Amino acid sequence: MTAGWRRLLVLLFFVVVVLLLATQARRIDWSEVLRVLAAYPHSTLLAGAALAAASHAVYSSYDLLGRAWTGHRLPAWRVVAITFVSYAFNLNFGALVGGVAFRVRLYSRVGLDAPTITKVLGLSLATNWLGYLVLAGALFAARVMTLPAGWRVGAVALQALGIVLLVAAAGYLALCAWSRRREWVLRGHTVTLPPARLALLQLLLSCINWLLIAGVLDTMLGPRVGYPLALGALLIAALAGVVAHVPAGLGVLEAVFIALLGTRMPQGELLAAVLGYRAIYYLLPLLLACAVFAVLEVKSSRHPGESRDPLVQRAPEAGRDTGL
Repeated sequence: MTAGWRRLLVLLFFVVVVLLLATQARRIDWSEVLRVLAAYPHSTLLAGAALAAASHAVYSSYDLLGRAWTGHRLPAWRVVAITFVSYAFNLNFGALVGGVAFRVRLYSRVGLDAPTITKVLGLSLATNWLGYLVLAGALFAARVMTLPAGWRVGAVALQALGIVLLVAAAGYLALCAWSRRREWVLRGHTVTLPPARLALLQLLLSCINWLLIAGVLDTMLGPRVGYPLALGALLIAALAGVVAHVPAGLGVLEAVFIALLGTRMPQGELLAAVLGYRAIYYLLPLLLACAVFAVLEVKSSRHPGESRDPLVQRAPEAGRDTGL
């Protein structure tokens, strides 16, 4: 591909990003966001922001596991920056845009080959949902959440779902620990099992991240709800958002929280808390991610030779020497 075509593709990519940001901005009542945030005590906002920053930091370390596993030699700071940008865009625009497109774009710009990117991305996705399986499975199986009477899923069905989720998580860990076969081909894609120690790190980081996200919500909701219910509502809303295929769970998060927690606090206060959570956890990181993305693009453009570094495109098997 010629340099002219590369510049054109980069320009088109930035145009798409700007259009996505503009579309998202039109859906947000910015005056309401500012009003809600202004009504909170500074201590509450600072606590929520600190928990949100900790969560984004934990998630941004997910791809460091992939770096150790595949053996590629990108600097750790760049891996963290790419993961942060991808996560922020994933939260606001959906998995295909953030979780996939941005990772592929940013990793390929600095020389990672497609198989390595696929393994890093797959491990990151598995890390995120492994903690979900354990936490949601435990909460659902213990019947911590009381579902509204009008929902099709009853208490027994939710408890059964919790048990299934726990079994799925245990099955993944067992395969990583004891399976002799380490690779499968599913729909043309090769799925490779990580070693057991790496799988345990996946579980630890993912659980910490989900607990931190719930901490942000619990901080914004206040003492009338309680942390276990805030966590349970978050996990149910996350599942509903995936099923509904709605970017950023727009409307889904609010509907789930009103249905599950509407009897514990006034609906207006509940919506205000969720709106404040969105501002702290979704929108502020997105603004920072745009700046980080621009820096990464500039650095990649200034150092095109970096993509030809043989250490960057090291074979995936090299990660087996890391001890993970």
